[in-house]
Amino acid sequence: MAVCVETAAAELRDVYNSGKTRAYEWRVSQLKAMLKIAIHHEKEIIEALNSDLGKHEHEAFLHEIAAVRSACRMALKQLHRWMKPEKVKTSMTTFPSSAEIVSEPFGVTLVISTWNYPILLSLEPVIAAISAGNTVVLKPSEVASATSSTMSKLLGQYMDVSAVKVVEGGIQETSALLEQKWDKIFYTGNSKVGRVVLAAAAKHLTPVILELGGKCPTIVDSDINLTVAARRIISGKWGCNSGQTCVSPDYIITTKGYAAKLVDALSSELERFYGKDPVNSKDMSKIINSRHFERLSKLLDDEKVSGKIVIGGQRDEANLKIAPTVILDAPEDSLIMNEEIFGPLLPIITVNNIKDGINLITSKEKPLAAYVFTNDKKLKEEFVQRVSAGGIGVNEVTLHLAEDTLPFGGVGESGMGSYHGKFSFDAFSHKKPVLYRGFNGEISARYPPYTPRKLKFLKAVLSGDIIGIIRALLGW
Repeated sequence: MAVCVETAAAELRDVYNSGKTRAYEWRVSQLKAMLKIAIHHEKEIIEALNSDLGKHEHEAFLHEIAAVRSACRMALKQLHRWMKPEKVKTSMTTFPSSAEIVSEPFGVTLVISTWNYPILLSLEPVIAAISAGNTVVLKPSEVASATSSTMSKLLGQYMDVSAVKVVEGGIQETSALLEQKWDKIFYTGNSKVGRVVLAAAAKHLTPVILELGGKCPTIVDSDINLTVAARRIISGKWGCNSGQTCVSPDYIITTKGYAAKLVDALSSELERFYGKDPVNSKDMSKIINSRHFERLSKLLDDEKVSGKIVIGGQRDEANLKIAPTVILDAPEDSLIMNEEIFGPLLPIITVNNIKDGINLITSKEKPLAAYVFTNDKKLKEEFVQRVSAGGIGVNEVTLHLAEDTLPFGGVGESGMGSYHGKFSFDAFSHKKPVLYRGFNGEISARYPPYTPRKLKFLKAVLSGDIIGIIRALLGW
């Protein structure tokens, strides 16, 4: 192990206790250093992402590098305001008084990242931890080894390594990290490991943010611009890391009478984007490794869906590529409908009435995202009201992540806690309430000996009954 986990955690606690990371100037210096990494090492980062995932430069820049730059710039612009105590009103109960909510760092934090967006999903939480004044350990995913190595090198070169550390490695290193006492843990990944993280955190009563996944549904109504909808679905499914994205559409629900039109539109736009031989398209990312390629192949080879492929299905095991694949009427008991796909496969489920799709979604675990394409105002309203998901897109997929004013996070099986923009700062801050009083305004009714008159007075105060307060004071 290159870094002794126990020693690293102890060093970080000493640094945090020194108060250095609480200073506005230190936070700004580290955010500027992070921004330099994202600006001056763009080529190096793109090369690492291409090595790990076969990401096209377009995707690598837009979905990872630009997003990290944006998070840094927003934090630098807003940090002074975020750090200011929030003044709040007080009541008659504490009159005369004033109060505020102080955002203080949790302390020593741990970020365990994942492999599908290894730059963004590592650095954005680190940016959040730094903005809030914490020390932090980043544990990048060993699955994206080139990116992990690049981040370790760059953060070691630019950041204050006494307060920001990178621990590379696999299960052994992650397990060792989870044995330590942290003040906040941020984990991105699957629900199986999420439960392990939560159990480990429980030993120290450590608060946890879990960014997990789930089967994100997409309802497609018939009263829409089908070409635009198809393009947006394709962009969110295959244009985002070949479907290896936690918020990409996992399955589509449409009516039996509209399914053929939808398939035709998807087929036409897919050919427009990736050509007649999409397996060899340089615009599509590869599957991360052979294990995940075999997992996806198993979903395709399931006898319950193998005869229902209407688009794609081609595979190139040597280059870890799978063509965009659409399965029509995948049975509910098929493997593909009972596992998070996390790849370029897209089942379509047909229903008699489009509103039946909402019932189908609500019968399952709560997803990280849910989408609906419709011009029907009532369907939009019902979808938003009834579907519980980490986030919702109406006539759009995945794009809600681009808005820093919206929190990003899961609910239920898809996770807990959220971040992005100010929500990131809040995620790594304890909101400490502070009440200020002087030595005037003493009320004897709060102290023994207790009397009926005192109780009458307190009841009037707590109910806001001004007349009752006056009567109690006068002894009426």
